[in-house]
Amino acid sequence: MRKLKIFISSVQSEFSKERSALGEYLNADPLLGKFFEPFLFEALPATDRKVDEVYLHEVENCDIYLGILGEKYGFEDKEGISPTEREFDHATKNQKPRFIFISTVDHRNPKEDAFINKVQQVLVRRSFSGIGELKSSVYTSLVNFLIEKEIIRTAPFDASYVDNVSIDDIDKEKIKEFILISKSKRGFPLPETANTETVLTHLNLMDRKRINNAAVLLFGKSPQRFFINSEIRCASFYGNSVEKPIPSYKVFKGTVFELVDQAIEFVLNKLNYRIETRKEHVQIPGNYEIPKEIIAEAIVNAVAHRDYTSNASVQVMVFRNRIEVWNPGSLPLGWTTEKLKQLHNSVPANPLLAEPMYLSGYIERLGTGTTDIIRQARNANLPEPLFIQDDSFRTIIYRPSAKSDLQLESQLESQLESRLESRLASKVLIILAVDQSGKSKIAKSLGHKQVSGELNKQIKRLLEMKLIERTIPEKPNSRLQKYRLTSDALELIKQLKNNK
Repeated sequence: MRKLKIFISSVQSEFSKERSALGEYLNADPLLGKFFEPFLFEALPATDRKVDEVYLHEVENCDIYLGILGEKYGFEDKEGISPTEREFDHATKNQKPRFIFISTVDHRNPKEDAFINKVQQVLVRRSFSGIGELKSSVYTSLVNFLIEKEIIRTAPFDASYVDNVSIDDIDKEKIKEFILISKSKRGFPLPETANTETVLTHLNLMDRKRINNAAVLLFGKSPQRFFINSEIRCASFYGNSVEKPIPSYKVFKGTVFELVDQAIEFVLNKLNYRIETRKEHVQIPGNYEIPKEIIAEAIVNAVAHRDYTSNASVQVMVFRNRIEVWNPGSLPLGWTTEKLKQLHNSVPANPLLAEPMYLSGYIERLGTGTTDIIRQARNANLPEPLFIQDDSFRTIIYRPSAKSDLQLESQLESQLESRLESRLASKVLIILAVDQSGKSKIAKSLGHKQVSGELNKQIKRLLEMKLIERTIPEKPNSRLQKYRLTSDALELIKQLKNNK
């Protein structure tokens, strides 16, 4: 099936950021990117055709007209009509599906007001007050379009509905608390007296009396009654690997807001807290070994971006030298972990879930979470966090003690490389020094997608040198086969550490 072309129409100078962000979002979203292709006029190469002819030709060739209206009416032709209104009229004439999104502003050009009134007479339109709300509204409209046209028969998780959920399953007190916080944090427009149905409809969480999954996760009285996998599992360990005994293990339940709060508190209780002097403060100041903001960003990202159709849960693990936050999810189409280290637009896996989390201050700025984690770690003099995408998405945050460990590991790897005359072999020994592993796990730890011929060669060489051994020697080809260091390898590493 070919992708459906969406013609994005607006006053370009007023909505340049929104147009760019919406175009990238539609291309990168795992669902929408499969079915839709955005058309932005500014992306066209130069042409000798008249601009208005090109505009209208593209409207004729599009499958959907998407209009963004705001304060300005735009350039007027000799008949006093703007390109945006011309495009809307042409889409109407050619019987194109039309979606209109109106920015909430205090004042509008009178001609823009008249244009909006004309639109409202024939179409249901949605309002928005920022890029996040615009994406959320566009997402809802396009998903509904795909369902109504039977292009898809099952909606994405956050926009889907559970048949036995009713308004009685939504906690009205949590709604009121959300309004108070969001009004304070982001200037949420609805009053505290707004009823539950009005708030859910405004947030795209309710349609025709049906309540979607995102609403249950955000404001449900008992979300895990419907989605047991939405819980968060937290554990702490004595060392740097997963091994028993486990000193602390908790399974947290509740709304996404409650889950985040409980998981953050679990981690903070395991971190060292330094109390400073009262020399310059009335109250005694102090700080955690890892800033709270870093822990919060990592956990919020895991909850907001996870794949809720997976049977797995978000996991938070506290080790001696690091914190790991795992979520069953994946990066947007075409993205790499390197992109997360740069400024990037937000492409939330669950936009209907992410927007209320942004409004209530759990997400500070959409699209900056990972760069904020890196920046804050650098400011706290911590090693740079890692982002790893394999079977799940992992964020690894190092504790201060890890800095010397990483430096020692680097020196040790260099010395081993000199001894073994192979950088790959030295890395394998470093990996196995942490925990016994199979070939696939070793490859992933190296950042490889699969086991290479060179890795097989070096593992065979290390076996011959008696620096590693099989955990199941009687079945060399067992699928459960793992490798561990021998006593000779442990002695070698001990010697190198002593000679550092």
